[in-house]
Amino acid sequence: MGSPLEVAVLVSGEGTTLDGLATRLERSRGPFGIALVVADRPGIRALEVAARHGLPHVMLGRPGADPAGWSARLSAALEAHGIDLVVLAGFLSILPPPFLERWAGRAVNLHPSLLPRYGGRGMHGRRVHEAVLQAGEAETGVTVHLVTGAVDAGPPIAQARLAVRPDDTPESLRERLRPVEVDLLYRTLERFARGELALPYSPERAAGTAPR
Repeated sequence: MGSPLEVAVLVSGEGTTLDGLATRLERSRGPFGIALVVADRPGIRALEVAARHGLPHVMLGRPGADPAGWSARLSAALEAHGIDLVVLAGFLSILPPPFLERWAGRAVNLHPSLLPRYGGRGMHGRRVHEAVLQAGEAETGVTVHLVTGAVDAGPPIAQARLAVRPDDTPESLRERLRPVEVDLLYRTLERFARGELALPYSPERAAGTAPR
């Protein structure tokens, strides 16, 4: 095996998935590493999580009125850390077209539902779980999908399912999904690192093996 897959994790909030992923990496020494954590909001808990795990981290703010400049600054930070794959884990900013073009096939998102259900603009965190419960779903889950210009609409790469209990609340559903999220993301990144999923990723090449 060549050098480990270098991953950047983009965050906007508590960093629970980042925490779980970093903890599992510390215990298992997987074939990939978190080389950079990028936040789009100052003072969030995810930055504390990154510091606690000794992970390089930076706060770039939101794209705002200069999406091209923001995209260039983010890409420069990723390139400086040798990033192979970008992971959105609770990242709420919409990535601008220049960034999506530069990192096409090399950015994935973790979403707390079985997409295409309960995705799209405004569907994140508690809102997703509320929608699942209000619809009376028998199951929910997690999706890792390719990031494209349409929110939560990129091709799915992997999914994991979880039964909804009669007494579930949005909070209990969120807590029970957390380890499922971390496990699915970890296993998906392992597949990229081992060449089972090729980079840049496309559905047509999903079963192939290619150097990164």
